Amino acid sequence: MPVGTEPPPAQNRERLRVGNWTVEPALNQLSAAGKTVKLEPKAMAALIYLANRPGQVVSREALLSAVWPGVVVGDDSLTQVVIKLRKALGDAPEDPVYIQTISKGGYRLVAPVVRPAEISSAPARPDSGHLYAERKRRVPWMAGAGMAALLLAAAGAWWIKGERVTPMASTEAARLAQPTVAIRPFEALGNDPQEVLLARGVTADLLTDLAKVPGLWIIGFAPMDGRAGGEAPSDAPPVRYIVSGAVQRVDKHLRLHVHLTDAETGKQLWSERFDRTPSDLFAIQDELGPKILRMLPAKVSKAEIQRLAQRHTRNLEAYEYFQRGQAALLIRQRAGNETAREMFRRAIELDAAFARAYAGLALTYAADYRNQWSGNGAAALDRAFDMARTAHQINPDVPETYWVLAYVHAQRRQHEQALKYLETAVRLYPSFADGYALMGSINTFVGRPADSVPLIRTAMRLDPKSGYLYFLVLGRAYLFLGDLEQARVNLEEALRRNPEYLETHVYAAALHAAAGNKTSAAWEAEEIRALQPGFSGRRWVESYPMTDSPQKRKLMQALAEAGL
Repeated sequence: MPVGTEPPPAQNRERLRVGNWTVEPALNQLSAAGKTVKLEPKAMAALIYLANRPGQVVSREALLSAVWPGVVVGDDSLTQVVIKLRKALGDAPEDPVYIQTISKGGYRLVAPVVRPAEISSAPARPDSGHLYAERKRRVPWMAGAGMAALLLAAAGAWWIKGERVTPMASTEAARLAQPTVAIRPFEALGNDPQEVLLARGVTADLLTDLAKVPGLWIIGFAPMDGRAGGEAPSDAPPVRYIVSGAVQRVDKHLRLHVHLTDAETGKQLWSERFDRTPSDLFAIQDELGPKILRMLPAKVSKAEIQRLAQRHTRNLEAYEYFQRGQAALLIRQRAGNETAREMFRRAIELDAAFARAYAGLALTYAADYRNQWSGNGAAALDRAFDMARTAHQINPDVPETYWVLAYVHAQRRQHEQALKYLETAVRLYPSFADGYALMGSINTFVGRPADSVPLIRTAMRLDPKSGYLYFLVLGRAYLFLGDLEQARVNLEEALRRNPEYLETHVYAAALHAAAGNKTSAAWEAEEIRALQPGFSGRRWVESYPMTDSPQKRKLMQALAEAGL
C-alpha cells in the first residue's frame, strides 16, 4: 500500500514485542526484565512504522511523511527521534541490534518482531543493555579516541533542487574511501597572548592548506562538550586520523609540537617537535603539511605538495596583525569591527600582497553596511566590493577570497552570482565548511529554506565546533519552515555562544512573536534597543539581503508584533 494512503503509525495501538522489549503504543512505553521506559509519541510512531516493515529498508522521506503527516519538518527532527529511540532501546548505531542505518537508504529494523498472538510463545532475547555492555568490552577503543571520532563527520548528502545541483556529487563509496582527517585546535602552552594568536593561526592555516588536497576529507575538531545534541549524525563516517599540536614561545624560540594519531587504534603514527626562531614559523608550516600527507594513504602529486607550501604571507608581524584582526572581527560589534580594520590595514602595510588581509578588510566595510554603522552605507558596500575583488585578484587560490566575494554579492542582493563563487569554492576545497554555511544562508534569503538545512548541516559536520553563526543560519531556516521548536533550539544556542549579536536577537524576537509569546518577544525587543538604540524593524528588513517577498512580509509582521 502506498505510504500516502496508510494511517499514521501511531494509530496501531496493539502490543507487540521488538527484540527483548514489549512495546505498548497506547501507553508510549517499552518494558523488559522489570524495566519500563517512556517514549515520546513521535519516537513511538517511528518505532511502530519500522516494526510494521521488519527487515525492510525504510527511507528517511517515508519516515518523515509517516511520523509528521502533512507537516514540513527539518531532516534533523528525524535524526533526533532515531537517537532517542536508540537510547531507549539500549542500541548502538555502530553495532546495531535494533535499528540499522543504511547509508543513502534510510533505516531498517533488524530485531525480530512478534505480534500479540505470538508473544506468549516467543523466546526472549538477551537483554539489550547487556549486549551493549558486551560490545563495549569487545571494542575498548570506543571509550577513548574512537568514541571522540564517532562524534565527527565528513559531509556526504548533497542537495538537488530543480536544475541547481550543489557541488560534490561524488558517490558514497568514493566518499567513504577517502581518509577523513580531523584537526584539533592547537593549544597555547603559555600565557603569552601571541602564543594564543599563533596557535589559532597555525590551526586555521593547516585546515585551509589540507583542504586544498584532493582525496582527503578535512574537518575541524571539537570534543563533545556534554550538551544535548552533541551526538554526530548516525550516517556519518568516522574520523580515521587526528592531527593535534601545541605552540610555545620560550625566550627567543618558537616550539611547535605536532602529532598524528590513528583514531581507530589510538596509535600515534607520527610526532615531531619543531624548535626554531619565531621568524621560521612559515618554514615550519611549509614542512608541516607535506609531512602529514606522507603519513596518510592519499596519493598526492608533487605539484599539489608545492601548492601546499605557498604561504599567504612571509611577514610574521603582518601575520600577527592579521590574526588580531580576525579575533576582533569575530566579536561582531562596532568597536571590534574598527579594531579589526586597523589590524588588517597594518598587515597590508607590511605585506601589500596579503590577500587574506584584504578579504578581512572587505568584511569590516560589509559589516558597516549591514549593521548601519556608517553614515553612507552604499559607499561602505562599494568599498567592501573593491577590497574583496582585490583579495581575489591577488590570490584566487584561497577559499576565503571566494567566500568574501560571495558574501559581498549577497549583501548587494546578487545571490546567483554569490552562489556561483561558493560552488567554485567548495568544488576546489571540498572541506570548506564556511562555503556550505553561506550557501545555506543565501538559499534562505531567496526563499528556499528547505534547501538551507542540509547545507548548514554539512557545514556543521565539517566543522563540529560550529560557531554561533551556523546556529543562527539553521534557526533562521527552521523559522521560515515553520518548525518553531527547532528554530528556538538553534537560536538559543546562537545566543548562548554570542549574546551580543544583533541579528540573532532580531530572529529570536520574531520567533517569540510567531509563537504568540508576547512577554518574551517584548524582552527581546528591549535587548535589541539596548544593542542598537533607535532600531527600526522595517528599516532593518529593507536593508537586509533577503529577496523573497513573502518571507520579508512575515518577518516584518513578526517584528511589528514584537514592538519593533
